[in-house]
Amino acid sequence: MKNVTVLLLLFFTFFSFQLNAQDLMKSSDLSTVKVDYLSDSDIAKIRTQLKSNNMTIEEAEPMILSKGMSAAEFSKLKVRVNEGMVTSTLNKKEEEKKSTTNKKDSGRTQEKIVNNKVKDSVNALIFGSELFDNPTLNFEPDSNLATPMNYVLGPGDELQVSVYGVQEYNASIPVSVEGKITIQYVGQISVAGISIEAATQKIKAAIARVYSTVRSGQSQVSVSLSRIRTIKITIVGGKQPGNYSISSLATVYNALHLAGGPGKNGSYRNIELIRNNKVYKNIDIYRFLVKGDQSDNVSLKENDVIRIPVYTQRVTVEGEVKRPGIFEMKKGEKFSDLLNFASGFNEFAYTASVNVLQKTGKEFKVHDINQSEFSTYIPQSGDVFRITKILNRFENRIKIEGAVFRPDYYSYNAGMRVSDIIARAEGLKEDAYTKRARIIRLKSDLTTEIVNVNLENALAGDLNANIELKREDEVTVYSILDFREEYKVTIDGEVKNPGEYPFYDNLTLNDLVAQVGGLTGSASKRVEIARMIKSDEIDDANPKRIELVELEITADNNEQVKNFVLKPFDVINIRRMAVYEKPQMVTISGAVSYPGKYVLANKKESVYNIVMRAGGLTSVANLEGMKIKRPIKQEQIDQIERVDLNLAKNDTLKEDLAKKLKEELKYVTIPVDWKKIMKDKDHYSNVTLFPDDEIEISILNEGVKVTGSVLLNSEIPYRNGKGFRYYINAVGGVDNKGWKKKAYIIYPNGKAAVTGSFLFFRSYPKVAPDSQIVVPEKPETKKISTGEWVSIGSVITSLALLIVTAFK
Repeated sequence: MKNVTVLLLLFFTFFSFQLNAQDLMKSSDLSTVKVDYLSDSDIAKIRTQLKSNNMTIEEAEPMILSKGMSAAEFSKLKVRVNEGMVTSTLNKKEEEKKSTTNKKDSGRTQEKIVNNKVKDSVNALIFGSELFDNPTLNFEPDSNLATPMNYVLGPGDELQVSVYGVQEYNASIPVSVEGKITIQYVGQISVAGISIEAATQKIKAAIARVYSTVRSGQSQVSVSLSRIRTIKITIVGGKQPGNYSISSLATVYNALHLAGGPGKNGSYRNIELIRNNKVYKNIDIYRFLVKGDQSDNVSLKENDVIRIPVYTQRVTVEGEVKRPGIFEMKKGEKFSDLLNFASGFNEFAYTASVNVLQKTGKEFKVHDINQSEFSTYIPQSGDVFRITKILNRFENRIKIEGAVFRPDYYSYNAGMRVSDIIARAEGLKEDAYTKRARIIRLKSDLTTEIVNVNLENALAGDLNANIELKREDEVTVYSILDFREEYKVTIDGEVKNPGEYPFYDNLTLNDLVAQVGGLTGSASKRVEIARMIKSDEIDDANPKRIELVELEITADNNEQVKNFVLKPFDVINIRRMAVYEKPQMVTISGAVSYPGKYVLANKKESVYNIVMRAGGLTSVANLEGMKIKRPIKQEQIDQIERVDLNLAKNDTLKEDLAKKLKEELKYVTIPVDWKKIMKDKDHYSNVTLFPDDEIEISILNEGVKVTGSVLLNSEIPYRNGKGFRYYINAVGGVDNKGWKKKAYIIYPNGKAAVTGSFLFFRSYPKVAPDSQIVVPEKPETKKISTGEWVSIGSVITSLALLIVTAFK
């Protein structure tokens, strides 16, 4: 019985807090609620209660705690409720993106209007078309702006009604299709067809009848537009005519932009806004384009019609205006108005008159409009106005150049003389030649002539010399430096910077040597100067072409015994010392006692001398493996490139050979027979060494390498008495591409020997230790095809028949 009582107590306790949890807002006692025992559906019901009361769990905290729930249990409840809110938000995120496409910072939304713009290249020249073709331009109303007080409400709008103060209430209330809104506990209020300002007063009065604190002023009411309705309009005559659903805040320009503007023949200046079957407004887009006047950009209403009629007259402006194109003209407008539409003449326009091409009933005619007629001439439909460039000439220009301080163009005044233009150029330079100046003058027939002036007399006040100038005259003042030849001297030989240098009066040899950086260390004391011979008469008895002067110079201090004065075009040669050679080296490596670099001590330094200076050969040296590697010099490659091999144009043999020497071989190999040198120091193997030679002495290797077209590239131990074929057979013989009769051997000292043959006998070279046998590939041969055999057979058959016929 006791157990049954306990179970009943637990059941009623659980049932009681579950009921409390399900009606969280209305329950007066929440002390028994245990959040851990609440199911997910219980938490969902609590969230629904909070949402219906427009409250968050944080805002409900004071009320819940006042009804007996502990702070610890509320913290658990808050965590579970917020977790569900996050999950719900993530699930609804995609749906909110679709339903709320134009959400702004203010919270106001409206239906997104999408219109793909296509650039109209056909009508691109029509003034105003760029306003509607440019996809980056947008005339959409900004929903962040304050709601206009004269905005007329209608079905589809949504109002945000808030009561704040002692009593609080907040709700987003849509305007129904009947034009009414429904406020909880207040009832229905009709708002359609009235301005938002009037609707606000009406709503406040209705709420005040229910909320006493609103009547007393303890609470305040605010009404704002949270969602904007969509209205339908019709556009006729646009590039994309039709019915459009747009924002109720939209204006005429917004609608025109959606329709792509006027059509091909549509008017830009007489667009009609029709409301209730009457023309409500005539729209002239030029007022906006030219003056920025938006008085025509009125708001639209449900069922408005925008009618774009065809244009009445258009004219074309070409040439030197800031905005050439096709313009629409109204009746009574003048050429000056057209010029204003085109933003006026540009900087290079000829403004004295404008040429206009007009159309008559049968043909074209040309008319000139003078500047005085701009404000009176009335353009006709189809007129083409051509504004040309000004002439590339000057009415008052004059030029001075040469030996004056400020050569330039100057303005010309009637009566100007030579002295006046020189004064404007701030006078003559010190090097000016005053005996003569030149004036190039443009004659009346546009040919030119030269007028000579004596500057000295002109500047002295002689009116005959100080002649009067004319427009476009070009005055040239000569310089005495222009008449002097540019003198040079040349220095070559043992100086740091040989070359050609300018000549100056009183230039000496010491000056020139210092200018070129001094002498090199190899300079001798001998100097030779070659000087040109000048004479007005030919002396056949004197065969000399130049005069030679020999001097001595002290190389230590770059000075000579006598400071020799140079003359124009002298050629100076500083001779090299008779004996002046820097130490040059060779390299020895391999099986010697002291490998490394050695200086060539004399001009006839031989292999034997260097080997002995390196301590001689070691015990592991291969006496038959000594060779010299000599670098290929650039001049050798140049000699090959200079040889004419009489090859075809597309034959690259010479270039390939030069490239191989330069990039692959880089050196030549000279075999050395050390045994013969030890017996006879005068043997030809004891060659004289050159700078940068490298002597290599290989270490004794008792093996023979076999490479090339053989079955196995390998190294076979050397066996005394075994011949060439033994080593080839030891690696499996030659393969199917091997050319055995052309096999050759490379000895350790770089020498090579090939296989020889006589009649049916073949002789193979002797094999030595550390040598290498190479079997090359057979050259590719083209096999005779079946068709070629058939052709050969036909030829033979024909020859046989011919022979038989001849001997019958």
